Amino acid sequence: MHRSLPVVEMINALAKLTPLAAADPIAIETLLDAAFGSDRRGRTAYRLREGMDAIPTLSFATFDEGGALVGSLQSWPIELNPVSGAAAPLVLVGPVAVRPDRQRDGIGRRMMEHMLEAADDGAADALLLIGDPEYYGRFFGFSADLTSGWEVPGPVDRHRLLARTKPGLMLPRVGMLGPRRAEVVSRAA
Repeated sequence: MHRSLPVVEMINALAKLTPLAAADPIAIETLLDAAFGSDRRGRTAYRLREGMDAIPTLSFATFDEGGALVGSLQSWPIELNPVSGAAAPLVLVGPVAVRPDRQRDGIGRRMMEHMLEAADDGAADALLLIGDPEYYGRFFGFSADLTSGWEVPGPVDRHRLLARTKPGLMLPRVGMLGPRRAEVVSRAA
């Protein structure tokens, strides 16, 4: 008996997930504008990662069966600077963008699962994102439990500032988030 795949699984089977470097930067910017609007650069997440390059091992692109870019996920090196003590390295996840006509096809979820697998395999111990707590909590284990005392360089809905850490990792409860300084990058490498 032949069992047909659900539509989302079939679409995912046809989509090709690659490192982000395989995507044209202009196509990525066009996708981000379509997904989030051309005013997206004023958001707090952009201030958090200012001057940083995306982390290649945690950033991905998805192409459809015709080779068109339909999704991208970028991850960025940031840090939490506590009131006292050393800065804690984190990875800012996002934007997670899917072309509007392909949203709800499971592309974003597939990219997130792939990124989390790479992070869990040693690429990152602590992840941060600004997003829907119901979605990112339910499917990926992110929560606002750790972030209530973390400040950001701009406005943010506190319940949308979400973190995910490896079990047993202790992070400062209070501090300021921002781009990762070079000395933190070298310590984390």
